[in-house]
Amino acid sequence: MRRRSLGVLNKEELVSERILRVEKLDPAGVVRVLEPFVNDRRRARLLDVIGQRIGSIAVLFESPHDPHNGAAVLRTCEAFGIQRLHVIESREAFLAAASVARGAEKWVDIVPHRTVEGALDAAKTADLELIATHPQGELAPEDLARIPRFALVLGNERDGISARLTAACPRAVRVPMRGFVESLNVSVTAAILLAGATHGRPGDLDEAARLRLYARGLYLSTSHADDLLAQAGFSV
Repeated sequence: MRRRSLGVLNKEELVSERILRVEKLDPAGVVRVLEPFVNDRRRARLLDVIGQRIGSIAVLFESPHDPHNGAAVLRTCEAFGIQRLHVIESREAFLAAASVARGAEKWVDIVPHRTVEGALDAAKTADLELIATHPQGELAPEDLARIPRFALVLGNERDGISARLTAACPRAVRVPMRGFVESLNVSVTAAILLAGATHGRPGDLDEAARLRLYARGLYLSTSHADDLLAQAGFSV
């Protein structure tokens, strides 16, 4: 998919104005005002899904080029409850095809970094071990489930993971394959590895993050949410 194709969006365009508005408000206040207007089934669904989301695993995608891959990795993160997708934009801006993302952008936090060093600092702050993806990695997908906190590192579609970022990864994980092909699409690789990594892992977002997502979900689920919040004294 070309980067200028119709429906290809940058990260600023992916996040709707509605989400940007609600993120500026006190989430506890949003919940207090909007929760009574959302039916029990929807509230239960939001709380169940948010309760399973994971903060101890992140994905770090270095210099993605293809908007289809960008969107597919974003959607994969959402499917497995991964809350943060870090993107290194040292070459070009992150783009995603909206038709492929299919709404995943509403729930996953896209965290951009201009440099590898910036991404490394973020991983260190979050206490995440960097695990590279490599055909000869010493780890198998199921091994990831036993690592307490880590970031799965995905490389550029053509060049792979840069030498600087590879050097910062103490270990690597492989996708076992039996066929003649030597590699898989980056989003397929991410899906296989995240399936292994999240197997049996409970949701572990901190309470503040859960509240923020719950407020967002209530806001997106409520008709005339802005009017209701304005009546309650919120500036939206």
